[in-house]
Amino acid sequence: MMTDALPEKSSCAHRIAMWSGPRNISTAMMRAWGNRPDTLVCDEPLYAHYLFVTRKPHPGMEEVIAAGEIDWRKVTDWLTGPVPEGRSIFFQKHMAHHLLPDMEREWIGRLQNVLLVREPREMLTSLVKTTPDAGLEDTGLPQQWELFEWLRDRTGEAPIVIDARDVLENPRGMLEVLCSRLGVTFTDAMLAWPPGPRSTDGVWAKHWYHEVEKSTSFRPYKPKDEAVPDRWRGLLQDCNAIYARLHEVRLTL
Repeated sequence: MMTDALPEKSSCAHRIAMWSGPRNISTAMMRAWGNRPDTLVCDEPLYAHYLFVTRKPHPGMEEVIAAGEIDWRKVTDWLTGPVPEGRSIFFQKHMAHHLLPDMEREWIGRLQNVLLVREPREMLTSLVKTTPDAGLEDTGLPQQWELFEWLRDRTGEAPIVIDARDVLENPRGMLEVLCSRLGVTFTDAMLAWPPGPRSTDGVWAKHWYHEVEKSTSFRPYKPKDEAVPDRWRGLLQDCNAIYARLHEVRLTL
């Protein structure tokens, strides 16, 4: 059940929730924030609940469920509670499609929310290779638009929207303006990080993070020429319609 009143945000710490879809630069963004000494990051904390409910055949599904918390209320209490380890910033990497319809949304109003989007053709050509039965809900775009409208209508302020291509084309510029909007100080530590895994990575890292573990910075943007197969053209059109609305209001330099 939703209410019109939202809890007040704490003025003592920044709880930044970045809501992405799959096949985006969300893990690289987690690396950038995790390289800050004042920041603790968490990796897809609602994933176990999502898999427990949906039983989606993701790699390592049972391991993810066993390692995580399946009660979303306990997860959201942690996400909105005291910032762990006394840090001043708590960066939360979320997948927007992990927000299932029966989950309440009020707790999200206590966070500083950022929507991370990617051009649908480039996203889908990658997604359908790993999730050939993907539907619109699996892209995270409907959930991102729902979040945009919900936060805008209830707080009077729309969440920040950033586009992956803008970040890859100008990491420093985009991270500087993002930090400014969030009210935190930008640091060069966000632009380069050591390679390898992190203790904060989810147990699913061995299935998905091979390239990120080799990275030391944001890789320059390279356009993809690959076409979306015909069977997913309808899905591409649906994705484009939502993406266009979010892209129009994205954060720019």
